[in-house]
Amino acid sequence: MIIGTGKVYLYASWVHSLKEKRSIVKSLINKVKHKFNVSIAEIENLDMHQSIVIGIACVSNSSKHANICIQNVIEYIEQNTDAVIENIEVEMR
Repeated sequence: MIIGTGKVYLYASWVHSLKEKRSIVKSLINKVKHKFNVSIAEIENLDMHQSIVIGIACVSNSSKHANICIQNVIEYIEQNTDAVIENIEVEMR
């Protein structure tokens, strides 16, 4: 069993409240859940207005498939948000 994980660090300079941030994050997470078969959640910096950290996980029987799955989700996030991606961490276990 291979578990692929990814952390996407985003910066949204226009966000001025936690309510606005949660709306953006919730929308993005729902879009990803409907398009891909992955687990996804906001995992860090929950109380920081402009910082968003999203965790992604998928289970597969091959590391190649798990990596492709995580990369596809990351590309989708890049295309569907105005936030700037500051950092991406991908790991296979």
